[in-house]
Amino acid sequence: MKKALITWGGWEGHEPDKVARLFEGVLSRNGYEVEVYDSLDCFDDAEALKSLDLIVPVWTMSKITKEQAVNVSEAVAQGTGLAGCHGGMCDAFREQVVWQFMTGANWVAHPGGDGVKYSVNIVDHDHPTTKGIADFEVATEQYYLHVDPANHVLATTTFPTVPWYHSPNGEAVMPVAWTRKWGRGRVYYNALGHKENVISSGPALEMLTRGLLWAGEGYALREQSGIDLAALRTAGSHF
Repeated sequence: MKKALITWGGWEGHEPDKVARLFEGVLSRNGYEVEVYDSLDCFDDAEALKSLDLIVPVWTMSKITKEQAVNVSEAVAQGTGLAGCHGGMCDAFREQVVWQFMTGANWVAHPGGDGVKYSVNIVDHDHPTTKGIADFEVATEQYYLHVDPANHVLATTTFPTVPWYHSPNGEAVMPVAWTRKWGRGRVYYNALGHKENVISSGPALEMLTRGLLWAGEGYALREQSGIDLAALRTAGSHF
């Protein structure tokens, strides 16, 4: 049986407890043994993290120690999957740049706040997380992110939807969902999920379900990745 760890906390406005329960249900229904924590102490055991198929953080803002962030980074680099959504993964632990590098972005704004109506446009129609899913509309926060150009973008949205100081820059296409590699590990992110109900049904839930499962599949394939971790490591840390 595959093993997943979900940890939740941080800003309560993002309903981290409800989102964590949603993810727990998705993974349990798909054959995972799931452990759920409401603290970051679970990131203290580096070896235990490396034994997991999947880590799912649900922590908007908050603080993590450098050691905890590095422990997660090393586990993912060795093949453990990492997947999450909205502020729970890409507006988390702002002081730890290794976290931002690993996840592929950091949130900077959501012009118009909650309830903005916008389109999510699928751009990779062949990826297993998006295949067969059509473009769809949502009414929630539209995340403006500073993103890693190395991300493999699955879906996008277009700014500005609501005029603000960024509007004079003209149209900007912003990633909504992507995958990326971190060592031998798979990383999946989806910017939807301001409230639990935004991702509890429809194409948003389907995308996230597939994203979680895709990320978790990488652990079993880690030895086939062809990636030499020893060659990637350098003496000391850059973070």
